[in-house]
Order: sequence, then C-alpha cells, then structure tokens
Amino acid sequence: MTVQPRLPPWWWDEAGADEPEEALEGDVDADVCVVGGGFTGLWTALALKEREPSACVVLVEAETCGSGPSGRNGGFVHGYWASLAELVPLLGRDSALELARAGERIVPAVRALGADDVWLREGGLLMVSASPAQDAAVEHAVAAAADAGVAEQAVPLEADAVAARVRSPVFRRGVFFPDGATVQPARLVRALRRRVLDVGVELHEHSPAAFRSGEVTTARGRVRAPEIVVAINAAATGWRPVARHVTNFGSYVVLTEPVPELLEQIGWTGGEAIVDARMFLHYFRTTNDGRVLMGSGSGPIGFRGKLDARFTSDGATAARAEHGLRRLLPGLADGRIERAWGGPIDVSADHLPFFGTVPGSGHVHYGLGYSGHGVGPSWLGGQILASLSTGRDDEWTALALATRRVPSLPPEPLKRLGGGVVRSAIMACERADEDGRRAPLPARVAATLPRLFGMEIGTR
Repeated sequence: MTVQPRLPPWWWDEAGADEPEEALEGDVDADVCVVGGGFTGLWTALALKEREPSACVVLVEAETCGSGPSGRNGGFVHGYWASLAELVPLLGRDSALELARAGERIVPAVRALGADDVWLREGGLLMVSASPAQDAAVEHAVAAAADAGVAEQAVPLEADAVAARVRSPVFRRGVFFPDGATVQPARLVRALRRRVLDVGVELHEHSPAAFRSGEVTTARGRVRAPEIVVAINAAATGWRPVARHVTNFGSYVVLTEPVPELLEQIGWTGGEAIVDARMFLHYFRTTNDGRVLMGSGSGPIGFRGKLDARFTSDGATAARAEHGLRRLLPGLADGRIERAWGGPIDVSADHLPFFGTVPGSGHVHYGLGYSGHGVGPSWLGGQILASLSTGRDDEWTALALATRRVPSLPPEPLKRLGGGVVRSAIMACERADEDGRRAPLPARVAATLPRLFGMEIGTR
C-alpha cells in the first residue's frame, strides 16, 4: 500500500467547511427532534418542513454535519433499478417495482439542490464482469429487468460495447443502468445543510446526544419533543431495538492524482459510475478534476456496534482497493495514489435499509441498514421518516422499506465470528476466480452459508 488511510477524506478538503452551528445549550421545545446530521437526518429535516412548514424542527449532530459516513463515501447516487434482480425474490414483483419507481425521484431531488454545486454528473451506472464467475450477476440483472417488463432499465453490453465506455483487458461484459449519477458527497452535505438552515430548522453541531421517548439530551442542553427521529446509521448498530438486524462493515477508497489524459486514453470520459459484480465489490468513478476513486467494500466486521480504528485505519482493505484499481484499470498504472480513507457502513441482513418506530415508544422513529448504498436512498429515508414522525399513512410509509419483516442476524458474538468466517471465505473464492483457479472446498462451503439462512453478506 503506497498511501496509508487517514481522515479527513479528500472530499472535505475540496469542499471546504462552513462555520459550525453552536452546540445545544439549555432547554428547547420542538415538534420533532432529529438526531444525526448525515444525509438521512438532513433529508428528513427538509421533508418535515415541506410537510409542516410551521413545525419546530431541531437537528442535533455529534460533530459536524456529514463528518461520518455521509462525507466519506464514493458519491454514487441511484435508486433500486440496479438491484431489481435481488428485490423481486425478496419483496415480490409489484413491491420491487414500486420501490424502484420511487427511487427514480432521487436524482431530480439532488438536481434541485444545484447540479454544479454538488458536482452532479448523470452518467448512469455500469456493472461490469471482470471474471468468469461474475458473468452470472450481469446476466441475472438483465434477465430480471426483462422479466419485469422494464428492459430499458438494464441494458446488456457485450465486451466491445463496454470498451466503448471504458477500456480494460479484464472487462468481459456489462449491464448499463441509466438511472445513476455521481456527486461530490461533502458538497452535497453542505448544500443540504444550507437548505436546512434556510427553511428554519434549528441546527446544533458538536452536540452528542442521548435519547428516550419525548427527550433528547446533550452535555449542556435538552430538547423536549413528542417525536424523535434517530438517523445515526452505522452508529446505531449497537442500539438494542435494531441490533439484531444490522452490523457494520468497513469500506475503503483510494484516490488518484488528476489523470485526465489517462482517462482519455482508456476512453472513460462519460462520467459513468462503475461497479464490478463481486459480492465484496469494487466501486469506481471519476471526479470533476480528472481523478479516479476506487473503493473496496471488503473491510472488517464490527462487534456490538463499536466504531473503532478498524473502520478508519485498516491498511489491508485500502490495499485491496489499490489492487483493484491496478487490476481493473491497468491503463491508469502511471496514476499516483494521493489519498486513502475509510469508514463504517451499516449492513442489514437482507441488504435493504429499514425504517420504523420503536415498539412501545410510539414516537421514536429510526432508519438505517443502507448496506453501502445510501447516498441516493437516504432521500427515500428522509421521506419515510418525515411521514412516520408526522403520523402520515402515505406512499412513503407504504414502501417495503418501512413495511417488510427484516430478517435477524445471529446474536453476538456469533454475528461477528460467523460473519468473519463467511467474509474470509467469500474473499478467498473471489480471489481464486480472478486468478483463474478453483477456490478450496472449505471456502466454497462457507461462502454459501448466508444464503442458506436467507441472508446477504457483502456491500452490493
């Protein structure tokens, strides 16, 4: 690994920082208190003011808005057309299509914030197969869209058509999803934060909070609110009401220096967001100034929701991201790695986020479990949480993200230990496939275990 991972991410260096809002002091009364200033919390606060312009909405953030995973991710913005192959068997055809169609409203919502301000580039999402075993995922995505009568949402590409978008000696075929874009995530956070302040939300940063029904407390203040929204995502995985349904994985990225001339040489100039078809996928995109970001969703698994240095300083996962860059895009071999960073992602048992109200509380609402795919769906989450906390029974609370029964993961320490075994097995199988060899039998057996229990492991 040429560069060790560290914070802050480059995104924050590029975007710059706004002056933080003052920490909460004293007692405040509100109609709704939102805990968490990442994408979910910010979209929720905005949606609340859209539904109830006169409502008093208070948002408290432990550090500064977007300082967690919302400001560290790859900046992929899309809904659920790319996940249709997984959604149909999980939710049924009609509910899957309903969710995918709801997701079509995500990119327009981001666009409305100011496309240039957030570096919105609507280049679509491209999934590529980079080894024989990955071909099936591409074929499955195409077949699922065709079977659902929406073939235009998953366009098959043979090797030459993939090469017309980006040239690589290992890309075998692909599928293009028109519903996809990229943003600069720290700029998106700043745009949302400013909009939240503009519409009259009372924002307090540097205010770590504890919460219970009717009350949110910080070191020097308290918010009394009949409705509380918990929007802390990865930080909530140890919280009792949701702990059995979610765990944390680490995800790391590397970022090159500007290489616009190398991008020209490999033909990657259309702004496509790209993923490979691994379970522990690589995800990669370009920036406005010609850099390339390559991520690897193969980091360590959390334990009891603890967010420790493994999620920010794991050199091994960052090295896998760099290896992915060199293998998948050898035409960028002369591009120097300038930065690396990582963070936790909240992964649910079925790979979909889930939203609800804590049983018995009546008025404490939550949402998490984005599974590495939250920049876009956090907008949906904001709509759902706003409706839950204003007592609405509408199109948002009817989505499967808020109504389905979420599978449970094993209790700790089995969740951590079993997840670690399966993670290692899947990674061994994927390495073997890419090397053109057969994985050892124990790895092949262990890699199948999650599916036997109806669970998804990985970050796609």
